[in-house]
Amino acid sequence: MAILNSQNHMALAFGVLGNVISFMVYLAPLPTFYRIHKRKSTEGFQSLPYLVALFSSMLWLYYATLKPAGATLLISINSVGSVIETVYIVMFLLYATHDARKLTVKLFMVMNVGSFALIFTVTYFTMHGAHRVAVVGWVCVSIAVAVFAAPLSIVAQVIRTKNVEFMPFNLSVFLTLSAITWFSYGFFLKDICIAVPNVLGFALGLLQMLLYAIYRNSKPKNVAKEEPMKNIVVVNPLGTSEVYPVQVIDKEKEGPREDEKGVEAKERPA
Repeated sequence: MAILNSQNHMALAFGVLGNVISFMVYLAPLPTFYRIHKRKSTEGFQSLPYLVALFSSMLWLYYATLKPAGATLLISINSVGSVIETVYIVMFLLYATHDARKLTVKLFMVMNVGSFALIFTVTYFTMHGAHRVAVVGWVCVSIAVAVFAAPLSIVAQVIRTKNVEFMPFNLSVFLTLSAITWFSYGFFLKDICIAVPNVLGFALGLLQMLLYAIYRNSKPKNVAKEEPMKNIVVVNPLGTSEVYPVQVIDKEKEGPREDEKGVEAKERPA
């Protein structure tokens, strides 16, 4: 009994710490939306990272409500995350172009409404008890693992360009700490669905910090200079719907467009 109480206390401690860290990471896109609000335009930014983040938060929130006990901290962070991501999406819709707004609504209806409704309907009405909890938990794990494609693309970009500009060291540290705390939370709760994605998150965080140490003083390789915040790192959820890195919104295409304009201007007769 003493050991059980000790494990509960450790889970509580790591859960509270995970909530604090995850909340801070959820706020990482604020500079992006300050820029969007200031310029009254979404420019080259995309809504997909925020839609995925909301979808993941919704799934983990559903999973947490199915658990018989010990899921209060899981519910709290995913409830907050769902609200924050919804605010981001609403702001995006306010300033997006007609095409971007139309695409965002379509993705929201397919993923956040349709897919979630399908998962909820199938698991809630055809499954019961521990089986339902396990199936929803592994669906959450699958989604969390799937979004690793985003940060892996950034890792590849850093290696290719030898430029760590779009992989902030502070964010990598926070996400590594977040993975540690949520893995520990899942470990002490004996919840493999919470622990597993954060093992991958921890490994990815360490890799990002290692790359930062290797390339921080390197001269960028064939990387055009762009204005600050043109390329934005946006967080996506992992593990316990805490947000995890990282989706790059890359506007490299703008450079060639301007060059093409310059060429056209030179070719145009005076």
